[in-house]
Amino acid sequence: MLNWIGWNMNKNNSTSTPVFDYPIFGLGFRPFFVLAGLFALLLILFWNAIYKGELSIQNYYAPNIWHAHEMLVGYSVAVIAGFLLTAVKNWTGQATASGDRLAGLCLLWLYGRILPFYAELLPDSLIALTDFAFLPVLAYSVSQPILRSGHNKSLVFIVLLALMTAANALVHLEMLDIYESTAMLGLNMLLAIIIVMILVVAGRVFPFFTERGLKGVIAIRNPFLDVLSIVSAASVFLLQMVGISGHILAVTAIAALVVNLVRIAGWHVRQVWYVPLLWILYIGYGWIILGFGLTVLTAYAKISYSLVLHAFTLGGIGVLTLGMMVRVSLGHTGRVMRVSNIIVTAFVLLNLSAFVRVVLPALLPAWYGQFVYISTLAWLAAFALFVFVYAPILLAPRIDGKPD
Repeated sequence: MLNWIGWNMNKNNSTSTPVFDYPIFGLGFRPFFVLAGLFALLLILFWNAIYKGELSIQNYYAPNIWHAHEMLVGYSVAVIAGFLLTAVKNWTGQATASGDRLAGLCLLWLYGRILPFYAELLPDSLIALTDFAFLPVLAYSVSQPILRSGHNKSLVFIVLLALMTAANALVHLEMLDIYESTAMLGLNMLLAIIIVMILVVAGRVFPFFTERGLKGVIAIRNPFLDVLSIVSAASVFLLQMVGISGHILAVTAIAALVVNLVRIAGWHVRQVWYVPLLWILYIGYGWIILGFGLTVLTAYAKISYSLVLHAFTLGGIGVLTLGMMVRVSLGHTGRVMRVSNIIVTAFVLLNLSAFVRVVLPALLPAWYGQFVYISTLAWLAAFALFVFVYAPILLAPRIDGKPD
């Protein structure tokens, strides 16, 4: 069983015929991006019904914990898994999980989403273990090609996955009644680590994508700013987790805002705004920067923390992951790096969802409920378009006939 879900990553050593020998299991981005797109729809459909009081379902998690946990460990981790299993193969030249082993990883992720709804039939410990297991199994799967190739700078992702595992454990410790008041700490840690991981990935891919997408452009790389952007962001989240607010949090958030703004300015050129595959990434990073700006206001209790939270999640994570899924899917299926008008519409809709959920409630708080509803509709429309266009692409072989 362990061999099936990815403990032995050398596919060539297996003499048995693969059961899941289909194009969708050729490389990690394919199944995990499909799962992420579908789950983005189901998660928000369910949550909207629960939020409005139209649906009440017995669940292992409390409703608000379930929504936050599944946005982070469900949707976000699915995108992270698809990205890492694909990128690590490029970075190291070593094979990552495919076929049966990749299918096993997908099933483990899927069981983690489904079993909480069987809380009355299954032991809580089994539900917790199933969800908890995915991140360490993913970390092990990704670590093997990194260690074999000696690509040590990619070990940072293993460290981040290990920290995410610890954060997820904190959520389950409260759900299992082992400790009190650890779930929110775990969720805040998960958010912080995912944002840090995004900042790490941005330093690797934003300059490269900008130069590849725009002829003659050279993006300025500054390793010192790369480190400082991550340290400053982590400091903001750490202060919030230990309950420090006021001037200290405000100054730290301003520093994170300025550092990350200067960092992204070094990669930015005006031509970016003519290429949807680029501007979606820059806008996604902009939502993270806005999140630091809004943190300054929450430090003095001027706005609700919910707006900051959704700037980072709906805006930063949502917009960036959609942009990355589209770009990776095009590049790794042999297609021209150009998006259709349908996907441009999806990009606009997702940013509209974030704007209506984050910015407008800060200006017109009395209309909060209406803004949440409009934001929900825009999110669902954006991911429906993504699934409609890219599920067939991800299910089919590369159009150039090359292997994944």
